Amino acid sequence: MADLSVKIGDLKLKNPVMTASGTFGYGEEFADFIDIARIGGIIVKGTTLHKREGNAYPRMAETPSGMLNAVGLQNKGVDYFVNSIYPRIKEVDTNIIVNVSGSAIEDYVKTAEIINELDKISAIELNISCPNVKQGGMAFGVTAKGAAEVVKSVRSAYKKTLIVKLSPNVTDITEIARAAEESGADSVSLINTLLGMAINADTRRPVLSTVTGGLSGAAVKPVALRMVWQVAKVVNIPVIGLGGIMNWRDAVEFLLAGASAIQIGTANFVDPTVTVKVIEGINEYLELHKCQSISDIIGALEV
Repeated sequence: MADLSVKIGDLKLKNPVMTASGTFGYGEEFADFIDIARIGGIIVKGTTLHKREGNAYPRMAETPSGMLNAVGLQNKGVDYFVNSIYPRIKEVDTNIIVNVSGSAIEDYVKTAEIINELDKISAIELNISCPNVKQGGMAFGVTAKGAAEVVKSVRSAYKKTLIVKLSPNVTDITEIARAAEESGADSVSLINTLLGMAINADTRRPVLSTVTGGLSGAAVKPVALRMVWQVAKVVNIPVIGLGGIMNWRDAVEFLLAGASAIQIGTANFVDPTVTVKVIEGINEYLELHKCQSISDIIGALEV
């Protein structure tokens, strides 16, 4: 078997396959289908400082080659995670990463400080696609200044590996990625969902209660792949690629484009065993091409 291990900051992954936040629960939900310890890392659902009820139903809709979601970061808050979830998952033999969200910088910082105290949590993924309530609801991650401000503040409070998840709903994602790197990010992950909507022609009403939502799945892959390739060329920190990865071939394409690791999201809803299949597929690809290590193909795209 080829060497599939990679490093993201101080984070050591046994293989480059991780699960995307919000699509894999806390890992426990998939334990009946696969050995979750085989995955390189599990990124648990978005966690906020306080409990959030999420948006009104309906908040999910299937679209051609993808899905829209407007769940709204429903979760029971970081204290619930610490007291009720963490004790159940802390002994899983893989990297457990918490996706941190907030509506104000103070929320991000406080949540990160709490998670920093958990020995078995090896990293956080900062979701900067959240609306900044102090800036009229504009997401932190749509400007370099906004991204830099929240990343710098969290960096001062969080001492382990800091991954920053980037929004694709921007003019120049490379500018945002550089701002995150300069502000202390150990890695960037991209892309988060694209803004989309669906309409019911019979009722003449939006399908989602929120009108618009986040588009994910195979439909977004070409955009995600392009952005990963662009960002990997301008930053010196590892890039984690996600967006429409449905099988091992998709994963290999992201690695060739410059991603050091990948996340699988929507595909988990289609096939709960997809993560293990992707790991096995990457290994077979490396053996077929006589590669000794995953590093042989990272960024190996010939242009």
